Amino acid sequence: MDIEKEQAELPDVLEITDDISDISWMDYPVIAIFVALIGLVAAQFFTRYVLNDSLGWTEEVSRYFLVLLCFVGSITCVRKGSHIYLEFFYLFLPRWMIKPVAVSAEFITAFFFGWLGFLGMELAYKTKAQYMASVPLPKSLIYYTVTASCFLMAAIAFVRIIQLLRRDAHVIAAEKLDNFG
Repeated sequence: MDIEKEQAELPDVLEITDDISDISWMDYPVIAIFVALIGLVAAQFFTRYVLNDSLGWTEEVSRYFLVLLCFVGSITCVRKGSHIYLEFFYLFLPRWMIKPVAVSAEFITAFFFGWLGFLGMELAYKTKAQYMASVPLPKSLIYYTVTASCFLMAAIAFVRIIQLLRRDAHVIAAEKLDNFG
């Protein structure tokens, strides 16, 4: 079969580009955490399988960096509005109802992240005397970073609410429905 014919039969997928114009200053910490995590896992792999003498601290620190990557990376998702949600429900709503539903969803998101932030403060306070098993650092450092990430996500969600309220309902509906062709 001809390659061009095979490619014509493939479904349309998102085009991958090297455009990084949507990177904000808020994305730099997650990039740094990701690079550090790659280095930690590479060091762990090298010492365990090449040197046959694993560094004991790399597994625990990698686990904590993965948690940080999740929460700090979620800031980018909230900023871009790309968190998982059931987008196809917009297809079943009248166009005039899409804006109130989108604002309500952002409000619920902001409330949820704010609530997580308050719970994170309580957890960080309770664990300030506990230390990591292999590194002499308090576990509360991780929890304070998660808490700060949750509060920043809540703040960004509130900014998104204000942006949605200022925009015309038809423009919001067109953007939400544009994803479905």
